[in-house]
Amino acid sequence: MKNTLIDLINKNKCIVGIIGLGYVGLPLALRFSEKNYKTYGFDIDESKIKQLNDCETYIKHIGSDQIKASIEEGFVPTSDFSKISEMDAILICVPTPLGDHNEPDLSFIHSTLEAIKPYLREGQILTLESTTYPGTTDEHIVPVIQDLGFNIGENYFIGYSPEREDPGNKDFSTKNIPKIVSGHSSHCLEINLLLYSQIVNKAIPVSSTKVAEMTKILENIHRAVNIGLVNELKVISDKMDIDIYEVIKAAATKPFGFTAYYPGPGLGGHCIPIDPFYLSWKAKEFGMSTRFIELAGEINTAMPSYVVKKSAETLNKKSKSINGSKILVLGLSYKKNVDDLRESPSLEIISDLVNMGSKVKFADPYFKKIPPTRKYNLQNVDGITLDSHSLQKFDLVILATDHDIFNYDLIKEHSKIIIDTRGRFESIPNKIIKA
Repeated sequence: MKNTLIDLINKNKCIVGIIGLGYVGLPLALRFSEKNYKTYGFDIDESKIKQLNDCETYIKHIGSDQIKASIEEGFVPTSDFSKISEMDAILICVPTPLGDHNEPDLSFIHSTLEAIKPYLREGQILTLESTTYPGTTDEHIVPVIQDLGFNIGENYFIGYSPEREDPGNKDFSTKNIPKIVSGHSSHCLEINLLLYSQIVNKAIPVSSTKVAEMTKILENIHRAVNIGLVNELKVISDKMDIDIYEVIKAAATKPFGFTAYYPGPGLGGHCIPIDPFYLSWKAKEFGMSTRFIELAGEINTAMPSYVVKKSAETLNKKSKSINGSKILVLGLSYKKNVDDLRESPSLEIISDLVNMGSKVKFADPYFKKIPPTRKYNLQNVDGITLDSHSLQKFDLVILATDHDIFNYDLIKEHSKIIIDTRGRFESIPNKIIKA
């Protein structure tokens, strides 16, 4: 079986199925298609399947021309999971969010496995890419395959290869981001390493799926902890009347021993706000606490509330109540220049303001309306087009996401008060407030 798969991969005859066509799965599918592998994209969202088959994109940084080129080369978007039986390689790229109590929610992985189980066969590769805690592959993937009677490493091959996508990053894409690759056995690793080596410039093997899972966790905890540090310093600096952005800029001139991280209104995206809680949950199984990590998580989680509190204090100094005030939130995305709302702190800020009685609107060039999410339903909050007239109507403007496309001179000139959560403006007393 192993040699057969090796031959299929080397001859570009390996049929690849990507399950989950979001910010991770779609670029991966397009990359396999680009390398002339027959590629299927599976998703339960029929609207996505229709858009792709119509050669339309639903992700800003992926052009419709890329979709069209892949479709013409034979890329097949489908919701028909019976075709899984035709796949030689199956790569799972489904969401792994947090539950209501910050526990791992693996329901999308479980439902995917249930959907594909009837169609699995000997001689396939099954690799998980979704971010999760160390042990997920061994505890949740391996038993399913073994229960089907397959011999892992002999007639079935399992791996874990964490996604490292950075939506909107013009310098890095699926092709040139080094890929961590693991397998449940040496044969599994060999097959997975060969497969991924076809589509990325550098594939890096590690000794086990647990190591690969922990690698992804470490990468994002590193960012979360350092961002938590500067967020705490931001609050302290504000009390001391110090601009934390000026401090970071000055510290960044040191040519060694310092890496610049920047504060913000909270963490967003699928990985960085979530991964620390995945590890914290798993650590409890071993009777351990992750105090350092949890503290950073608490600080970062508190940032949207800090922004709202700062807004209320600023309005109060102008003899205005946050209840009834007209407030404009600039930017919905979790980071600039992308159309990605996953875990965006902007949504929590807007939700809190609405609940406090503020008359809230938003401006974001990538969104006409706020779509419903797992946590928020803010469809009644209207979007506006930025111009001098519209800006003057608001008592307060909150810069939550600093898209480059915004006209910052216009915003600065015509806004009454700006709460700057991204360090985009120089501080001006009573006009531009850092938060």
